[in-house]
Amino acid sequence: MQVFSTFENTGFIEIAISILEKSGISKENIFAVPLDNRTDERSLNDTIHHSDGISLMDLGAALATAFAVIGASIGFMLAWGPIYWGIIGASIGLLLGMGIKVFIYKIVKKGKRHSRGKQAEVILIIECDEKEAGMVQNILWEQYALGVAKVR
Repeated sequence: MQVFSTFENTGFIEIAISILEKSGISKENIFAVPLDNRTDERSLNDTIHHSDGISLMDLGAALATAFAVIGASIGFMLAWGPIYWGIIGASIGLLLGMGIKVFIYKIVKKGKRHSRGKQAEVILIIECDEKEAGMVQNILWEQYALGVAKVR
């Protein structure tokens, strides 16, 4: 039987391995695989299937609203009227807000965008008898495994 588990890359995985070895699981039956971190830069564009919590539209929408109101108010005195100037103001506010957000994320916070604190994990695979599987699972859970699964 195989027991799979995932751990954050901390000292708890080393403790779990040493406890498993002391419990009678040999070194040859324990296999640890560290996962690599993402190296390419994350996209600023969100899709319908994935969102990373970074929004370019929030400041743009707020500034578009403010500039539309100001444009419509001033538009009563200008030649094209309040509707056109409200639309122009909204467009300028949206572009300005999105430009500010892109500047912040590309220049100011360059290299600080990660997966919201999640780093690569370590997959631990333990080959054991069915009698030992419950004990192995308990040891892994006690050492803060993120997930544990058994496969026959």
